[in-house]
Amino acid sequence: MITKEVRKYDENNNTIYYKDSDGCEFWWEYDENNNCIYCKISRNFGEDEEYWYRYDENNNKIYYKSSFGINIQYEYDKNNNLIHRKDEYGSENWYKYDKNNNIIYYKSIDCSENWYKYDKDKEQIKITEKEYKKLYN
Repeated sequence: MITKEVRKYDENNNTIYYKDSDGCEFWWEYDENNNCIYCKISRNFGEDEEYWYRYDENNNKIYYKSSFGINIQYEYDKNNNLIHRKDEYGSENWYKYDKNNNIIYYKSIDCSENWYKYDKDKEQIKITEKEYKKLYN
């Protein structure tokens, strides 16, 4: 038996329900800015999954939580660039940007650090820490 896909939308054309051809179902809820604040996935096998999201006044996602224990917090600068990400285990990512909002520094959860500059075509180039300090300090 072939099941047909079903989609339902709210008045803002956001998908609020989807059933795929395998019978898996998805539900979404949105805030007044059309940001997804809740998602539920019901599969034909295993437990349902649920996700919750929160946003700041600029519609940047600042919080993510899942029913299977993942919690992530996000921070942004005044230009809405992601500058910090932290999860429930204390793993963190850090980001810095130049005046053109290009990423120039990234520190990953494994504490590795990467520095960047951009060429005349705006292509990202990985550089050393010494070069970074010379360019941006």
